[in-house]
Amino acid sequence: MTGKWARSKHLTGYLFISPWLIGLLVFTLFPLVYSFVLSFTDWNILEKANFVGFSNYDKMAHDENFWAAIRVTFIYSAVSVPLGIIFGVLLAILLNQKLPGIRLFRTIFYLPAVVSGVAVSMLWLWVFDPNYGIINTFLSWFGITGPQWLSDTKTALGSLILMSLWSIGGAMVIYLAGLQGISRELYEAADVDGATTVRKFWNITIPMLTPTIFFNLIMGIINSFQVFTQALVMTKGGPGNSTLFYVLYLYQNAFQFFKMGYASALGWVLFIIIMILVLVLFHTSGRWVYYGGDTPDAGKKPKRSKQAAGRRGKGGETV
Repeated sequence: MTGKWARSKHLTGYLFISPWLIGLLVFTLFPLVYSFVLSFTDWNILEKANFVGFSNYDKMAHDENFWAAIRVTFIYSAVSVPLGIIFGVLLAILLNQKLPGIRLFRTIFYLPAVVSGVAVSMLWLWVFDPNYGIINTFLSWFGITGPQWLSDTKTALGSLILMSLWSIGGAMVIYLAGLQGISRELYEAADVDGATTVRKFWNITIPMLTPTIFFNLIMGIINSFQVFTQALVMTKGGPGNSTLFYVLYLYQNAFQFFKMGYASALGWVLFIIIMILVLVLFHTSGRWVYYGGDTPDAGKKPKRSKQAAGRRGKGGETV
């Protein structure tokens, strides 16, 4: 009877999670495996797929657009992610103050993070318009001629990096939660010792906030390597491939050039790049991420002083 009851409980559990299991199999695992198989073919959607081995991967080594997409994506990630962390932390500190109406300001700064990507892109197209955009119009009041922004190869990528700060409200909320989790006793003890605001920021706030920074760093890198909507709507990779992001190039090969096999290979290379970066961050996180129960020498075997070693006699007894 007990065995039947246990089997019934297990069956009920699987029944309740079956929608998630079916979704995982149909919409995640199957496309993942299928795309891996396609990466070894030359399938163009319209004709039968032919096995070509590692030709798609070999082609990348000689594909100038592939290397341009890698360069653009790495530059964007290397600049936008640190900027997002810096401004996100500073904004969270400002909004962590106990002031009247602070909840309203938190809501206002968070709202851009939930706006549709296409709508945001259309808004920033107007902001960056060289003739009627709000930035160049403001500069013209002071007799300054604004740049061409998205129309110039020198400023197009920088414009999209600047635009990325629009959505730091999402990270700001996470930093705000991390700040509110820091014990006030630490700041009170620092006040007793006469620590300045800057010392408290560097010696208490930042170390205690490193787990939150680490989480947002991982998510920021993953998201920065998947930038697509802004480039598709605003620049289409131009001018001169200056905003040809990796996922945009993948999309062009898949749905414009109908090179689905090559696009699948590009997708797997992107997966490997992101996986390597994440693994490196996790490997190095122990050197700078501080968790509440950690100690500076956690996990290390304590060293004996020479004096203590000299007091040991035979058999390990203390002399």
